[in-house]
Amino acid sequence: MRTNYVLIDFENVHVTSLALLGDACFRVHLFLGPNHTRVPSELVLAMHELRERANYVRLRSSGRNALDFHIAYYLGALAAADPGGFFHVISRDAGFDPLIQHLKEKGVFSARSDSIEAMPCFQAQARRAAPGSEDEANGSLAKLVKLVLDDLVKRKAAKPRRVATLRSTVLARMGKDSAGSLDAVLNALVREGYVTVDGGKISYDLPG
Repeated sequence: MRTNYVLIDFENVHVTSLALLGDACFRVHLFLGPNHTRVPSELVLAMHELRERANYVRLRSSGRNALDFHIAYYLGALAAADPGGFFHVISRDAGFDPLIQHLKEKGVFSARSDSIEAMPCFQAQARRAAPGSEDEANGSLAKLVKLVLDDLVKRKAAKPRRVATLRSTVLARMGKDSAGSLDAVLNALVREGYVTVDGGKISYDLPG
């Protein structure tokens, strides 16, 4: 199972519950500013229950965007140590989005969410829990994957060879109205073995 690293910007999002992160696939890093001398007892106890899967990162001195730079450093270090992991930044700060986009272009699974509940894995669970939504969502995704696969097969030797080019090519084929499904389609291509990502480079094992 893919390890999910959750980096929480406590300056920006005052998380109090880690109940959704109890599974063994989650690793939690809680980033605290130098002025955070008190942390809610519920959160402290929740971190304690996670044992070795939880880590505090506390800044010793303050500075403009200091916590953001620390999160970016840890994100890069963790991604280098486990390229196959999924990296979540919990923050309402959209300044992380260009970094997340860059990581995706490098083939690193990553996302920024406003809260733990808004993480992609939990949003997907919520959609599946809605009556009648799972078959509809799976059917729509399958159609998009087939559309993209057919296009890639037709390209023969002209297929994209880098993640950034693949993303733009897939989006162009799907159309802007389906932009919200781009990551899901790319993840499906990788999961089904049609696409392999190695350091930002792409190789293919396509049908036919």
